[in-house]
Formats: sequence, C-alpha cells, structure tokens
Amino acid sequence: MRYLILLATLTTLSAQQPPASAGDDTRGYNDTPQIIGQKWKVHDMSRPRPAKVTPGAPVSSVAPPSDAIVLFDGKDLSQWVTQGHGGTTKAPTWKLGDGYMEIAPRTGKLVTKQSFGDCQLHVEWMIPESATGKGQGRGNSGIELMTRYEIQVLESNENLTYADGGAGAIYGVWPPLVNPARPQGQWNVYDIFFEAPHFEGSKVVKPAHITVVFNGVLVQNYKEFLGTTTWRQNGVYEPHPPEQPLSLQDHDQPVRYRNIWIRRVKESN
Repeated sequence: MRYLILLATLTTLSAQQPPASAGDDTRGYNDTPQIIGQKWKVHDMSRPRPAKVTPGAPVSSVAPPSDAIVLFDGKDLSQWVTQGHGGTTKAPTWKLGDGYMEIAPRTGKLVTKQSFGDCQLHVEWMIPESATGKGQGRGNSGIELMTRYEIQVLESNENLTYADGGAGAIYGVWPPLVNPARPQGQWNVYDIFFEAPHFEGSKVVKPAHITVVFNGVLVQNYKEFLGTTTWRQNGVYEPHPPEQPLSLQDHDQPVRYRNIWIRRVKESN
C-alpha cells in the first residue's frame, strides 16, 4: 500500500514538471501560453532574437533637467527603501561604490519613497565584468514602473536568452526592436517614456504604454503592456492608484545603477 501511495505521489509530481523539451532560460520555452494578440508564446524558444547593432560612442552621464527629481546621484540611497516579502520596508542595504549603487544579493528590491504615474525616466546601468552565469542568470535585474510594469535589465551583449527576456525587452511581451547592449563593464543607458494605465472601477480602459531608447537607439516604440509583468504567464491588469513607486529588482545578481532621475509628465491644458 505504501508503495502504491509513493508511486502515485511521484507520478503526480512528475506530471507537474514540464518535460525537458519545454526549454530553459537560454533557449526559451514551448510550454507557455500564447501572448495575447501575438502569434508567439511567452518566452517562445522559436521567436527570433533581435539583431545586434553597435550603439554610438558612449557619452558622459546626462545631467538631469531642472524639473527632474533626482532619485540617485551616486551619494546616498535617501530616496529609496528596501521592500521585503509581504510588502514590509526597511532601510536599503545595497552597496554604494564610486558614484554607483550595486545590488546586494538577496536583500530585496529597491522602491522609491515617492510615487509616479506618467513620467520620463533616465537610468544608467552596468553588468560588472566579474559577473558570470548564462541566460536569465547573468546580470538579471529589472526596472519596474509602478512596481509592476518591467523593462528588463540583463547582460545581453554576449549572453543569450529568449527574445522577450533580453535587455530592453518589455519582459515576457515585446523583445526590443534591436539589441544595442554594451559589453560587461560598460555603462548602458535607458531613457524611458511611460504612460500609466487608466481604470474605471475594476476595468482597464487605457492600457499602460512605454517608449524606450536604449544607448541612443529606439527599442520600444509606444508599446502596450498586457498587465502586471509575470514570468511564464500573460500579465493581468489589477486596478491600482494613478501613481505608484518605481522599483529596481534584486535577482541575487550583481548589477550596478547610477544617475537615476525622473520627471512627472502632465498634459498641458
């Protein structure tokens, strides 16, 4: 009897695990749902990766305009808190370096003290030369607008992963138009233009949209989010306030950030 119970348990567990052919974080997957409105599955292993392009020569950090809110100037983390499980917050413990901050693995994501809706966001990030791993395990982080709508950060100059999971991707939905990532040890730049979703009660009446310029190259051209960013699943919209904090993911890997500033964008009357 015990043997039969054990056999049934193992059979059930085996059924819950995708077969080896389902894929991995380098190749992609073939057992995920189809992306709403597209012919591809989420993290589809057959989806072509974006072509690589060489961006123009690096420029020094872009100074924030006079109406920008400086979220990180290389000196302190006073604009941020660390968010742990259950939404609890505490003082951040990410490392401070020479003008940059670096993820302290397993300490939790950073979340801004202020909240934002429609915005222009400037972020510079680097994967240290010492970073190792493959697929989603090499320089993985993410910039989450409203703590939920993610633009992926990943080592994508040499490292391979599924098309909708590389640097500049709207994670799990839209690959970047091209791949202009710089090598490890060099600074990358995102200039992000974000429109927050609008809700009427529990219904989304205007989805979130985003435009992303990556190292001076347009990689997302007013693309639509399908909902909260989710691994291996389609996102779903859940009603939330018109402004929410910005967050930077901690995926237990060393990623550096510097020169982060944001501007609230309001339509003129």
